[in-house]
Parts: sequence; C-alpha cells; structure tokens
Amino acid sequence: MSNEIHNPTTTLPANAKKVWRITGLIEDAIGLVVIAILLFLDHYFQWVEWLGWIFIGLAVLSIPSIIWTFVRPHLLYKSWRYNADEEFLHLKFGTITEKHELIPMTKIQAVTTNKGPILKKYGLMSISVETMGSSHTIPCLQEDVALALRDEIAQYAKLKEVE
Repeated sequence: MSNEIHNPTTTLPANAKKVWRITGLIEDAIGLVVIAILLFLDHYFQWVEWLGWIFIGLAVLSIPSIIWTFVRPHLLYKSWRYNADEEFLHLKFGTITEKHELIPMTKIQAVTTNKGPILKKYGLMSISVETMGSSHTIPCLQEDVALALRDEIAQYAKLKEVE
C-alpha cells in the first residue's frame, strides 16, 4: 500500500444533471406557489401595504434562484469525483467552494443506499456513509454501481450488511 493520497477520479453519470435540475425546479416551483398564495392573501385581506412589497421583492429575488437551478447542475457535475480504497473514501465536490473529504474506512459505521422517485425514474441511487460525527453522501450513481460501491465500502470498513 502506498502512503500517497491521490485525487478521486470516478465521475457521476450524466443523468445526475437532469436529476439535480428537476429537483431544483420542483423546489423553485414550490417557493413561487407559496409567494403567489401570500400575494393573493395580501390582496384579498388587504394586509398592510409594505407586506405586499416584501412578497413582490421575494418573487423578484427568486429569478436568480431559477437561473442558478440551470447553471448549478453543470458545475456540480464537472466537480463531483469519488473513489474508495482500503484506507479512505475520497469525495471531491463543490460549485463555488470545492471540498475534498477523506473519510477513513475505520471510522465508517454504516453505509446505506437511497432512491427517491426522481432517482428511480433515471435508474439512480445515492449512497450515504455514516461516521460517528457526520454523514456523507455520494449522489446519483447508477443502481448497479451504487450497490457494488456500498458492498465494497462495507467490506473495507468491515461492516456486516443488515437486511
């Protein structure tokens, strides 16, 4: 075994960008619906005038959020990398601030896979790795890759799968 630590090189599948965009658009739509309801209630009940201006301001401020919803997935996809070896789980990600995390395999206590409706539509899963003080996620992996990686991490961390 080498003492040298290399940057992770394994990338996420291209479908990750679609999943992140869809998720972001759903979040933005919910926010806009809430603002629209508040604007309607403000108009209907004739609340104080300044409150309506705040709601209009929130609606205007949501425009950069919608634009970010389309830009962020591309930046995340370009930056997300991971690798697992006998010593560490390597994670590298970030859009504005790049993070490089090294999780020692000896500290990993649990490994789980997660699949919501959007991930399921694209045949993807996420892996969550739990340590004593934190949780780490590798998002949007192909199902077969996610299951193999989960088993590999569990083997390296000497965990027993509980079903």
